[in-house]
Amino acid sequence: MDISHIVIDDANRTHRELSIYRTGEIHLVRLTDSEYRTYGTLDISAHDYTALFHFGIVEALNELPFVSETGHGLDSWDEAFLHRSSIAKMLSILDARRATVEPEKEETVLLGWHDKPVPAAYWRKIEPRTFLNFTVKLQSFAEKALAENYDLEFIL
Repeated sequence: MDISHIVIDDANRTHRELSIYRTGEIHLVRLTDSEYRTYGTLDISAHDYTALFHFGIVEALNELPFVSETGHGLDSWDEAFLHRSSIAKMLSILDARRATVEPEKEETVLLGWHDKPVPAAYWRKIEPRTFLNFTVKLQSFAEKALAENYDLEFIL
């Protein structure tokens, strides 16, 4: 069987329209608000979205008590809320997982595949330095949430 191997290119509009092309957001919210309101947003690029899963950060964060509609905690294709009382632990987990990322070791990871209508495998290059820069932004964002009594909403 011939399989097309496609490396996702963020500059390619056709690639950005694929269902496997995932981005996300993290919002500052207050779970005690009577109406839904966001107080700030951290965008998660498709590259960093993939890296969050590839480097085990999403899986490690699932030891925290996320609240989600599906009940699956923090997961793709879902939104999950984290109460401010768990943000310090989140930062500790982030630090521990970040320490396992090798800055010089670029990788190409499999995002997924299908065999119909045409067999194809989808890949993404992970640039660890780019991802580590994102984790610094994530840390600052979470520290702001902690300092200003916000909760976090993850939309993955």
